[in-house]
Amino acid sequence: MIDYTLYLATDPHLLAGRDLVAVVEAAIAGGVTMIQLRDKTAPARELYETGRRLLAVTRRLGVPLIVNDRLDLMLALDADGVHLGAGDLPWEIARKLAPGKLIGGSVNTLADLRRAEAAGLDHVGLGAFRATATKTDAPTALGLKGVRRLVAATRLPCVAIGGITAADAAELARTGVAGLCVISAILAAPDPAAAARELRQLFTAART
Repeated sequence: MIDYTLYLATDPHLLAGRDLVAVVEAAIAGGVTMIQLRDKTAPARELYETGRRLLAVTRRLGVPLIVNDRLDLMLALDADGVHLGAGDLPWEIARKLAPGKLIGGSVNTLADLRRAEAAGLDHVGLGAFRATATKTDAPTALGLKGVRRLVAATRLPCVAIGGITAADAAELARTGVAGLCVISAILAAPDPAAAARELRQLFTAART
């Protein structure tokens, strides 16, 4: 069973010179349960090499590695899944090309959610929860009310994403989401393991 509790998406611009793989390993030690390889600017070869290094860690630690946007890269790496936004490959095509892999999609409206269900997605990312500097083209922020409405409308596991901090963890847990997807809350923290630990503790305590 997939554990969506704490889903970390990568961003090389937040590392302040630190090694991405080392930061990810520390975050997993702190409680991260999924990793997404996300880099909007790196060329394919560089992403592939980064993915190979990450996969060596995630496989050893038993955490799924999801590739953002790029089905081809996910297949080349034999990673665990792919996350596709509105402008990426259609979800139905991804499902046909990658049987047995985790396919997630970005959802902002009830119509998006129904398409995700029809396409056979494994999970959805609900966002943006709030406006965030790491995604300048994000749709209108959902807020707690919007997240709660979409979670109640589906049986798919839902992960909230977009500007989430530790201060949001408990309230989001009460909406019924399966987990939190964060970027800067962990990657920009001086101690990624401690940041992950705090987020996970706050989230799990509030949903029990």
